[in-house]
Amino acid sequence: MDPVVRYASSVVVVSVRSHALEACLGGVWIGDGVEPRIMGAINVSPESFYGRSVAVGDDDLLAAAERMVAAGASLIDVGAMSTAPYLRGEISPIEEADRLQRAVGLLARRMGVPVSADTSRAEPARAALAAGAEVINDATGLRADPGLADVVAQAGAGLIVTASPPRDVSPAGPPLATVSELLATGVQAATRAGVPAGAIAVDPGIGFFRGQDVAWPEWDCRILAGLGAVRAIGRPLCVGVSRKSFIGALAGCPDPADRLPGSLAATAAAVLAGAHLIRTHDVAETLQAVRVAWAIRRAGADGVCR
Repeated sequence: MDPVVRYASSVVVVSVRSHALEACLGGVWIGDGVEPRIMGAINVSPESFYGRSVAVGDDDLLAAAERMVAAGASLIDVGAMSTAPYLRGEISPIEEADRLQRAVGLLARRMGVPVSADTSRAEPARAALAAGAEVINDATGLRADPGLADVVAQAGAGLIVTASPPRDVSPAGPPLATVSELLATGVQAATRAGVPAGAIAVDPGIGFFRGQDVAWPEWDCRILAGLGAVRAIGRPLCVGVSRKSFIGALAGCPDPADRLPGSLAATAAAVLAGAHLIRTHDVAETLQAVRVAWAIRRAGADGVCR
């Protein structure tokens, strides 16, 4: 029987299996029983919050991606517009599409691993998929552009659904309930459009929530501490904590360049709580943290977090 997950504002029904979660993103399998995979994050948007992640020129972009693949990345995620909620980096869909088409086209031909496009709009997604992207990573959970799910379904691509609040709206509910409801709604929208459930992962949106009732560093900590509860949605978990602002707030590091140790600590916590895919700017260091945390997790009763 499908479980009924009850939250404050609605009832969301999500079909889950009792134990194993798995999905295939661009040919890369993620899920229970498999060491968490690494997704390397590269930006071709000068507006991005972490300047060292930006590679605008073709040579720089290729070199950055090659380093990530050599260090163990299973996917490369390319962003062409900043999604940080505290930045106003929005560009036109045409400019974002042009950036993604160029970058994805360059990488998809040479990397040997799937390329993901970090976009929430249908037009840039269509351009990225035509250029060779195999996964769309939507930071708005399919809320920004209702047509995006159709584009993904028609292309037969993988999809990462990320929880985030509507822009300029503070989340009102408890962190885990709010995030879980947003993710469940996004997954339902994707499957209604024809995206197979087995091609969908979910991301709890660390760094995207700036609530008034719960301070944002505490919000992110609560989500990471309770990450296992998000398994009730029934999809594998992608988590991105790399150099994010909650780490800076907790550790007193205003510069993202100084946040690698905190990023690795948060990554280990995410893996121990059940994460299946880790998005990071620092592939080699993150892979080492993931392998140690994964070994500890497997040393538990059955290696499955509940």
